[in-house]
Amino acid sequence: MPMITAMSTKGQIVLPKKIRTALNLGAGTQFVVFSDNDNILLKPIKEPKLAEFEAVLSNYQKWAKEVGVTESDIDEAVRAARKNRRKA
Repeated sequence: MPMITAMSTKGQIVLPKKIRTALNLGAGTQFVVFSDNDNILLKPIKEPKLAEFEAVLSNYQKWAKEVGVTESDIDEAVRAARKNRRKA
C-alpha cells in the first residue's frame, strides 16, 4: 500500500493513518531505522509475546541439553566475561 508523506523542517515524518491503524502503531511506538543507499526502512520495535519468548527459551534449553552445557558452564562463562570486562 504505497502512500506519500513529507518530512517537516524538524525532520519529522507522519505515517499515514491507514498504515498506523493496519500495523496497530500508537504514540510512543519506537522504530529501528535502516538505510541502504537511497532506501530507508522503519521497523517497529515490539515487545515479544510471552509465548514467543518461552518458545525461544525452550529451544535453547533443548540445545544446551543436547550439547552438554550445564549451569556451572554458564556461571563460569559469566564470571570470565565479567573479569575480562573489568580489565578493559
